[in-house]
Amino acid sequence: MLLRVPPGAPAALKVLAAAGAAPAPVRPHLGDPAEGPELELDSGTVLFSANAICQYFYLCRGEEPTDLTTQWLEWEATELQPAVVAALYLRLVQGRAGPDALGLLQHLLAHLEQHLARSGTAHLAGDAVSVADVVVWGSLFPVLQDDTSLPSELQVLRSWFRAMSLWEPCRDAAALLPEAPRELRAHLARRPPPLPTPQDEEGPERAPSDADVAAAVEMWARGPAALPPPRQPRAPVLPVEGERNVLITSALPYVNNVPHLGNIIGCVLSADTFARYCRLRNWNTLFVCGTDEYGTATETRALEEGLSPQQLCDRYHALHADIYTWFRISFDHFGRTTTPQQTRIAQDIFQRLLARGFLLQDTLEQLRCESCGRYLADRFVEGTCPFCAYAEARGDQCDRCGKLINAVELKDPRCKVCRGTPTVTPTQHLFLDLPKLEGRLEAWLERTWAAGDWTANARHITRTWLRDGLKPRCITRDLTWGTPVPLDGFRDKVFYVWFDAPIGYLSITADYTEHWERWWKNPQQVELYNFMAKDNVPFHSVVFPCSLLGADDNYTLVNHLIATEYLNYEDGKFSKSRGVGVFGDMAKDTGIPADVWRFYLLYLRPEGQDSAFSWADLLLKNNSELLNNLGNFINRAGMFVCKFFGGVVPAMALTPEDQRLLARVTLEVRQYHQLMEKVRIRDALRCVLSISRHGNQYIQVNEPWKRIKGDERDRQRAGTVTGVAVNVAAALGALLQPFVPGVSAAIQAQLRIPPERCGLGPGLTCTLPAGHRVGTVSPLFQKLEPEQVEALRQRFGGGQAKQPPPASAPPPAPTAAAAPGDPKLIQELTEQVAKQGTLVRQLKAAQVEKAQVDAQVAKLLELKQQLALAEGRSPEVPKGKRKK
Repeated sequence: MLLRVPPGAPAALKVLAAAGAAPAPVRPHLGDPAEGPELELDSGTVLFSANAICQYFYLCRGEEPTDLTTQWLEWEATELQPAVVAALYLRLVQGRAGPDALGLLQHLLAHLEQHLARSGTAHLAGDAVSVADVVVWGSLFPVLQDDTSLPSELQVLRSWFRAMSLWEPCRDAAALLPEAPRELRAHLARRPPPLPTPQDEEGPERAPSDADVAAAVEMWARGPAALPPPRQPRAPVLPVEGERNVLITSALPYVNNVPHLGNIIGCVLSADTFARYCRLRNWNTLFVCGTDEYGTATETRALEEGLSPQQLCDRYHALHADIYTWFRISFDHFGRTTTPQQTRIAQDIFQRLLARGFLLQDTLEQLRCESCGRYLADRFVEGTCPFCAYAEARGDQCDRCGKLINAVELKDPRCKVCRGTPTVTPTQHLFLDLPKLEGRLEAWLERTWAAGDWTANARHITRTWLRDGLKPRCITRDLTWGTPVPLDGFRDKVFYVWFDAPIGYLSITADYTEHWERWWKNPQQVELYNFMAKDNVPFHSVVFPCSLLGADDNYTLVNHLIATEYLNYEDGKFSKSRGVGVFGDMAKDTGIPADVWRFYLLYLRPEGQDSAFSWADLLLKNNSELLNNLGNFINRAGMFVCKFFGGVVPAMALTPEDQRLLARVTLEVRQYHQLMEKVRIRDALRCVLSISRHGNQYIQVNEPWKRIKGDERDRQRAGTVTGVAVNVAAALGALLQPFVPGVSAAIQAQLRIPPERCGLGPGLTCTLPAGHRVGTVSPLFQKLEPEQVEALRQRFGGGQAKQPPPASAPPPAPTAAAAPGDPKLIQELTEQVAKQGTLVRQLKAAQVEKAQVDAQVAKLLELKQQLALAEGRSPEVPKGKRKK
């Protein structure tokens, strides 16, 4: 094998180290390829990907890739390597100091430290050095050189890095590149500057160049002409030839689950933020979503509540719609899957697959509960995992080891509804022949991945499914609530939800417009973005595309698949049954505005790894970022215009200091655009906060409140600073619109920005010229107090015992009667209502006798009536139960 390595390539070190670990002889040759390393095998085949070369050397050692090593290689390629290149460019080409460059890697180093500390293993994928260790070390070494460069608090990472640097193959590889810094500098200088890597609040500031300053001044001088004209709304929104037509979907929430904060950020809020950005860019954008309403879960829940499935769906669809309206989710259409359009389109796709030979019949062994008189859907079976012996595994997947499970493989299976023991019963079903479609899928993925933006976890999950080989997947179920199967012998069955549900995107669009095919059968003109959490990826990247490819009707397939990791709650998971976490219908009852919820969820959006909601952190971010940083700057800028200049923007004479501020803001705006176009929403929000930090510093240094009292020159300077600041505030109003639309509208109203000047330009421009009159300026945010947040933390923290208290246990008696409006009584009753509600939910989850549940429900209703009276409201009369 011949390994050609350009000494100046950032990837040189890792391939040389991996080559040193290979059992077969490798002939390294330094200096040939212009871009990256190449490995020529004895067969003549050439590998060009650095990570593929490293993985090949480890395959030669007989070490097969694992899910963990594959995930680390994906992370290194998509997260670590771009940041390393940016850091090296900063240090070697721009001559910035070491700490500045290291700041770009801060969150990535913390991720490595956290993984190594939690795993308890010596290396990234176990106790032995794997290809993941070599690849990650090889990327980091050019920046760090030795472990002393790492912050002292990263003790576990320092130990790992030191051990890797002393490992013989790594030590020998570093010795082969004695001129690495010089070679790297020459290599990077020949390339365009890398996309700036987002920085944390205390990260290094990028100094604008003279060219940056000149471009920013020119942009400023263009004024409102630099902004895109407002787009005239169309109804319905349809693709327009010659324009960028963006179709956005967010995963359809299941109808009988109230979404929690993790569900909301994982799909609808992320999609809404991007949709709002697209509209600001004047891209022709359609954003659709709706409730997924078919399936066993709906049937079972309806039975429990004494409703028909349709009645249950009607109730919960309205609940979902109310939640998303409160969160200001800007759907063009929020529909549902229980429609005639769903039946027609799903059955048409089925018939086309059948006619083209992509369906097959086979016997499926299912678990049937005789007590309930039904076949059990996978998620309504629990038992012991056959792989890791976890006692509470579901019938489709084990939450402990993550492996997919067939329900019949569970040991000691139990019906989740009645806790009885189901029996295995064979039935005939229809299957989507995924192996027959695998070639088409791989060819499509290759084209799509080359041109589209898929998150690293979406690519990794999809590759894992393909690596294991696709298998036929059942698309029918023995239910009554679903889309009927239009085939003799199967007319007593319905389509399985994961065949049927994604077709809901099409049917919901068809409910919105009869011209739905202009969106969904128009891949030449339409760009499709799918937003979801990572557990939904296989169905959007494998199963649904295979269905559409097999139907062969020129369907629009996903171009950009955007998947988040999971958002946890404090130290655990959201749980409705245990009263743990904030759910969508509860958020508005906290007294915290919707835009604050939006901001915080987007600020900690789990883009590269799981993140956790924290009440303490919410308080910190609200009070520091929203109130003291963003709100403080915008309020001060507007107030200075009102207080010092009679509400009229003063004349501005820019100095070099002002021009540098324009350049810094414009650089942030450009990075904001780059990040939003890549759907790196969380990092784009950091750019907005950086702009307000620049603005606050600018005001603080120039002190217009002092200069306005000085001579004519000082007063002119105060005017310039005030005018520039209020224009930065106006720009923030547009930049914030995708994230906090209510706050954005308030800024634009207070500053009286005309609609034609509310667009989003490519940089900072003077949208409020001298003579513009602003309106009444008032604070945008309120401080959160520790006592307020602690009360909310207690309220949503659950903490109940695993076994519910006896049904006969009465709730605490309310305090003595007090006058309506008594805050102490209201607080006490609010807490009692919350506790009693939790008790009712626990009893229902434990499936105790109905009479016991009804008794506690009655007490809950009584407490709610007392609370209504205390608040001065008329108590609602409980509605009678529907008779079966």
